Amino acid sequence: MNLQQLLRLPRYLGALGPPRRRWWSPSLDTIASVGSWRGQSSRSPAYWNQVVSEAEKIVGYPTSFMSLRCLLSDELSNIAMQVRKLVGTQHPLLTTARELVHDSRHNLQLRGLVVLLISKAAGPSSMNASCQNYDMVSGIYSCQRSLAEITELIHTALLVHRGIVNLNELQSSDGPLKDMQFGNKIAILSGDFLLANACNGLALLQNTKVVELLASALMDLVQGAYHENSTSAKETYITDDIGISTWKEKTFLSHGALLAKSCQAAMELAKHDAEVQDMAFQYGKHMAMSHKINSDLQPFIKEKTSDSMTFNLNSAPVVLHQEFLGRDLWIKQIREAQEKGILDYAKLRETIKAGKGVTSAIDLCRYHGNKALAALESFPPSEARSALENIVFAVTRFS
Repeated sequence: MNLQQLLRLPRYLGALGPPRRRWWSPSLDTIASVGSWRGQSSRSPAYWNQVVSEAEKIVGYPTSFMSLRCLLSDELSNIAMQVRKLVGTQHPLLTTARELVHDSRHNLQLRGLVVLLISKAAGPSSMNASCQNYDMVSGIYSCQRSLAEITELIHTALLVHRGIVNLNELQSSDGPLKDMQFGNKIAILSGDFLLANACNGLALLQNTKVVELLASALMDLVQGAYHENSTSAKETYITDDIGISTWKEKTFLSHGALLAKSCQAAMELAKHDAEVQDMAFQYGKHMAMSHKINSDLQPFIKEKTSDSMTFNLNSAPVVLHQEFLGRDLWIKQIREAQEKGILDYAKLRETIKAGKGVTSAIDLCRYHGNKALAALESFPPSEARSALENIVFAVTRFS
């Protein structure tokens, strides 16, 4: 796949699968849980913030400024002025922008941070001296820092494109049609701009394998988005009839592929061999899976949960609950929790918590965490490796 094809992929996002009102409904997931790695890994946000703060010191600078050069460009400044015209409307692009820019305390760019940490943990290749003369700051090559920025730009571009509204399903309560049409145009434009910058950065790295890895990661993200939206757009849709193995395959595409392949690409840039690249891939994969399961668990383990708080009916605890219970009994429980066609999430949540799905999801989260830790064993002991381990400990901490 060449860069021109890579640039065009996100435009296909709006056309994948049957039409939906939005790329994902707040009743299925939230921008915060998909787009941001919030400090939800334990009952103490202070602990999570401390882990990230210490990790940022190790790599040299706060990753919240990772893509600052792009965000402060004249082109994006002009787009930002247009986004301001959406204030007062209900277009989801505003929520995305607020999460990405304003609420920076909870919107830590951990994908880029992990790429930087694993780059420093691995260090330069002892078997290949071809990159010994490259610029290195805080034990990280400049090309690896560029890769971390590219990873964040791709992720952000996908979030922005996912904010496109399906105009065919608008309701009067959503506001004027022209506002949503304008918001969609800005979402497409700004998402394409971010992706164009990512593609330009990839070209400057001058490494065809890295381009291939990141292009395939973007394809995985598109495929994952298709799976998420094609089934949930059916008129009879309640929940997928899938097992946990299928759930894991789909979740890797939409949540794990970008981090896993970015970690592998960082090793490629430092000329590490295939074994080290695979260990980096495994860490990124299992780290992302563990975090996603942790995020799915939050509605079921938080001490204070709003009765009206919705959750994804295809999240890990629910899929495991269905697998233990059986499809027929699970559908019966959903029907019992419905009143006049409206699902009582508080009632259904208590039903799921009474089963084995939640405890099994916690075990699965820790399983992937242990897999991520095992992948780090091939890396020499260092501050960076310890920081990667601490991130896993934070994500798999439930008490």
